Amino acid sequence: MSRRIVFFNHKGGVSKTTSAYNIGWMLAREKRVLLVDADPQCNLSALILRDEFEKYYVEDATKHQNLKDGVSSTFGGKPVPIEPVMCATPARAPNLHLLAGHMNLSEYDASLTFAQTANNALATLQNLPGAFAELLRLTEDAYDIDYTLIDLNPGLSAINQNLFLISDGFVIPTNPDPFSLMAIQTLASVLPRWVSWKNGAVELFAESAYPLPAGVPKLVGSLIQRFNVRNGVAARPYRNNIDEIKATVSNILYPTLRDNGMVFDAACYGEKLVEANYCLAEIPDFQGLLPKSNAANVPVFEVTNAEIGETGPVLANLIQNRDRFEGNFRNIVAQIEQVIACA
Repeated sequence: MSRRIVFFNHKGGVSKTTSAYNIGWMLAREKRVLLVDADPQCNLSALILRDEFEKYYVEDATKHQNLKDGVSSTFGGKPVPIEPVMCATPARAPNLHLLAGHMNLSEYDASLTFAQTANNALATLQNLPGAFAELLRLTEDAYDIDYTLIDLNPGLSAINQNLFLISDGFVIPTNPDPFSLMAIQTLASVLPRWVSWKNGAVELFAESAYPLPAGVPKLVGSLIQRFNVRNGVAARPYRNNIDEIKATVSNILYPTLRDNGMVFDAACYGEKLVEANYCLAEIPDFQGLLPKSNAANVPVFEVTNAEIGETGPVLANLIQNRDRFEGNFRNIVAQIEQVIACA
């Protein structure tokens, strides 16, 4: 059975897509991974498809193989069952599969909002809340997936709520800035409300063609990203903001989630992650490695020495950074696997 992990923060620009991409690629070294692009901007799809991105959405063989069209029969009221989506796979990551996004996915938000607030009063809407879960289940089964990673857009839409609630766990990417602190405080209010709705809705949709699956997502951890490093540590004022974010997660978000059944048992996190205030990692800017990885169509930790294309001290420095990021993401994946195993 696949474990589903959603990457979510309603604040934009916190590297949700980059996190899902890098962590998914690292997981795919040993596991079968499904990346789900639920952001209408389709940045995750672009990272995987690269030069084939535009072609993917116009060629007959692939143009309907995406998240939106995968549930179109249900949202269009057609008597056609949901089927698994054909996924794209990068050449250098054969275990990594993409359920592509669609720029018009948000068209379904209004009808899903109505379906999730009408308390199953209209029979024509009763299959909508469970549709995305069914599409993911079928696609996971088709590719024998071990881990599904879902990239959401920055917002509090019904689609985000739905995909969040059909996951086993969630990771909260953040940046070391005051707005991330505000976002975490908002999540402490919003996420329990979402879970409260689901706990009351599962029975309402139990008899639909696509029942809303039981269970609520639980905190896996946070990520703090996109900051500069000085002398091996985050430069000021990033350091202060990092400490504040960790304290806010530990002292405000975590207790609220715990009181609403949205955390795992303490043993699942392990002593190290608890001591880190549930922060999976602090990941600085990729800097000079980023253009190299973009040119090679791989994450920064997958760039080969030849693809770096430098010599002397510059090459040595970039190799050192690459290897450090590889260690960072290996550690993140190990922690995620440990925590989500409790789901």
